[in-house]
Amino acid sequence: MIRYTIKRLLYLIPILFGVTFLTFLMLYLAPSDPISMKYSSMATVGDSKYIEEKKEEMGLNDSFIKQYTRWSKNVLSGDFGISTKYNVPVKDEIAKRLPKTLALTGTSILITIFLAFPLGIISAKYKNKWIDYIIRFFSFTGISIPSFWLGLMLMYIFSVKFKLLPIVGSKGIKSLILPSVTLSVWLVAVYIRRIRACILEEINKDYVVALESKGISSSKIMLFHILPNSLLTIITMFGISIGSILGGTTIIETIFEYRGLGKMAADAITNRDYFLMQGYVIWTAIIYVVINLLVDILYKYLNPKIKIGDDSL
Repeated sequence: MIRYTIKRLLYLIPILFGVTFLTFLMLYLAPSDPISMKYSSMATVGDSKYIEEKKEEMGLNDSFIKQYTRWSKNVLSGDFGISTKYNVPVKDEIAKRLPKTLALTGTSILITIFLAFPLGIISAKYKNKWIDYIIRFFSFTGISIPSFWLGLMLMYIFSVKFKLLPIVGSKGIKSLILPSVTLSVWLVAVYIRRIRACILEEINKDYVVALESKGISSSKIMLFHILPNSLLTIITMFGISIGSILGGTTIIETIFEYRGLGKMAADAITNRDYFLMQGYVIWTAIIYVVINLLVDILYKYLNPKIKIGDDSL
């Protein structure tokens, strides 16, 4: 297990190289530059001579390889650069915003667990009954509704109409409610379908018939046999969904002006803030790899028969 963990963490090196190289290349090829965009955001033209001097000072006139090599060397020494938009070290800006994004994603995942599992189980247990149709209709609707539209509707109803929750911002627990609900609706809808499908697949297996013939109650079979076996597939799907969850926070944070990593990334792209965007990419890649590693370890814990290490898994 230790060798496998170290091996997976070492995979971070080529992953980080690949994603940072491609991100840096796309930003480099994009029109305009951080200095010009900074003046544009302030609704000023700026002196062209000063802009060129500033670009030369920051090395923006250098070739792509030279810029990327210089940035990589600085990162290895712990220097992620200075954000051109906020004029603060990138690592400080990320450290300030990371807890907010973790709170948003963590709350959304908890909502998903507490809603998707019972609804998915009920839908599978009462297959093709009226309650199953209702839950499946909700699931289909939740997947179909665009997150940005749902966020705007929730904002209008609970913030503008009834004035129960703040419209935008990221201060206090109240400001976390609407973004986390908006993000979790899609997750709940997706996982209801997945949990239902996994449980229905297990219900039709021979061991369930054998347990029922022994007189074991259906609730005990569901809780101690069907659900644990279904978890293996569900956990694997969760690991695959991490990218979608991280991507979803960017949209939600932008709508609600929630000052997390997603909003920071959107601002960095708009302002061509190379260093800030690269810092976001690094942290996102690390989070993605680490969470998938934890999913693999949990998979091994739930099913000890699976071998982890070398080419096995």
